[in-house]
Amino acid sequence: MIEVDNLFYRYPSGVEALRGVSLEIRRGEFLAIMGKNGAGKTTLVKHFNGLLKPTSGSVKVDGVDTRELSVAELSRKVGLVFQNPDHQLFCETVEEEISFALKNFGFDEETIEKRVEWALHLLDLERYRKSSPLVLSGGERKRVALASVLAWDPEVLILDEPTIGQDQRQKEILRQFILQLNAQGKTVVMVTHDVEFVAECNPRVVLMSDGRIIADGAAKTVLTDFKTLREASIIPPQITQLFSSIAKYGFPQDVIDLWEAKSILHDVLLGGKVR
Repeated sequence: MIEVDNLFYRYPSGVEALRGVSLEIRRGEFLAIMGKNGAGKTTLVKHFNGLLKPTSGSVKVDGVDTRELSVAELSRKVGLVFQNPDHQLFCETVEEEISFALKNFGFDEETIEKRVEWALHLLDLERYRKSSPLVLSGGERKRVALASVLAWDPEVLILDEPTIGQDQRQKEILRQFILQLNAQGKTVVMVTHDVEFVAECNPRVVLMSDGRIIADGAAKTVLTDFKTLREASIIPPQITQLFSSIAKYGFPQDVIDLWEAKSILHDVLLGGKVR
């Protein structure tokens, strides 16, 4: 689906943000890209829809080099929800914002109306239909930006720091929503610092540091590798820290999410031993 081969990117200022990144994202995969500020995460995903073009190396989407396609052509297939929704929202109402790309992509009026209604309902935005996105809270604006991308149903959905500005209830709704999209075959790429959210989603995890990939694997493997997490300036999930501290009593050390922890503790309380 997306193939990154020995990708280097240097900004006009001279800063080299990516240094030999190679990565393959398969169709229908759920991937989280993590690392400290300046690690190159957002720079990398901006190559997936052509907002940035490689200094050297290549990025291919469905076998086609992104340098051969326009941003508009790539955006139809790869939808990006920016970290800051204010970089994405510009229409006078929420309804117009969601319909804007649909009109530009040439959808007919009936389809536009149906997709706008679907997106408004999906992200609990119906009551803001005629409101300006600028008067909404940060979390609400984030949901409008997400709705505006989901409305045209791209094959790949890229979410840059999706949990910023969301309370715990909205995070759980978002988690269920992302997992549902992925279960339906959508390719989802998430850039985030929120290690607890990643642990609960349990995707494939890529760790970046100084423009390079330093780890790539299952969440349970990557998020329990304390040494590599330190290199990426990522604090392990709280559940993982807890189980690491009680490993001497026979508890597993590779527990990353609350649901698995509850199951293990439940078995211990009922059976009196660690499974």
